[in-house]
Amino acid sequence: RIMRPDDANVAGNVHGGTILKMIEEAGAIISTRHCNSQAGEPCVAALARVERTDFLSPVCIGEVANVSAEITYTSRHSVEVQVNVMSENILTGAKKVTNKATLWYVPLSLKNVNKVLEVPPIQYARKEQEDEGKKRYEEQKLDRLETKQRNGDVIFPVINPEPHTVGYSQSSLIHLVGPSDCTLLGFVHGGVTMKLMDEVAGIVAARHCKTNIVTASVDAINFHEKIKKGSVITISGRMTFTSNKSMEIEVFVDADPFVDEPRERYRAVSAFFTYVSLSKEGKPLPVPQLLTETEDEKRRFEEGKGRYLQTKAKRQAQMQQAAPQ
Repeated sequence: RIMRPDDANVAGNVHGGTILKMIEEAGAIISTRHCNSQAGEPCVAALARVERTDFLSPVCIGEVANVSAEITYTSRHSVEVQVNVMSENILTGAKKVTNKATLWYVPLSLKNVNKVLEVPPIQYARKEQEDEGKKRYEEQKLDRLETKQRNGDVIFPVINPEPHTVGYSQSSLIHLVGPSDCTLLGFVHGGVTMKLMDEVAGIVAARHCKTNIVTASVDAINFHEKIKKGSVITISGRMTFTSNKSMEIEVFVDADPFVDEPRERYRAVSAFFTYVSLSKEGKPLPVPQLLTETEDEKRRFEEGKGRYLQTKAKRQAQMQQAAPQ
């Protein structure tokens, strides 16, 4: 679809959250189609996880975003979908790949939303494709478990915080989940949640550096539990790490079952977003150093530094492999 002004930020680039929402919609369509391709209980595919997503190039107002999705692996109860986003300048015909993403879905019965159904298997062109897919499945399963175990943090307001501290830029957004946010099962679309998370992360980044910012990448987004229609969700974001030209922001979503539910607040989604600061000409700008004050902030900074160095090393290894011999 064509990108319009309400899809973009003040600099004219399309919001990362808008692209994430389109990616999730494509994944939900193809996985729901596949899971209903054989006789059995009707179901809807629910998003469980999004692997690391890099924003390779910005999409601008007036360009057409083409989103394509392919199922690349199925386990007994989950589907792996790989999605590519390509932008097209319809005036010149120029095209470029802007995003590549991998998503995992589980099929939930329309009759019983707590029942996960079996996934019809796909045919692989080569045995190696199935083995590689199984390896990715086991890795994401382990990472989801580790992420859930460290999800006890909360963000508290800070009185009169100093500039460039964690408390200075941290932000929260409260949203009442309505029917338009939800799937046929009455639970929030994963794409809606990711768009709200990107908005909060963008506010944190803009507060920290006071410049135009864009989403550079998103680490794995883990959907720990479903969010029901009528819930009140709080999307919270805080700065965890800064390099010379990038900012890592931790974002998590807590849900309060607001209508006819005795359940207490719970952690529903968590992720790390990376942003870069840009000049009016779109050139990268230096990022102010994050000032850490508490032991927890210093620990999170070092953990973020570790993720940054790991990603940098992977990128360099990929560039070396792609270089002509």
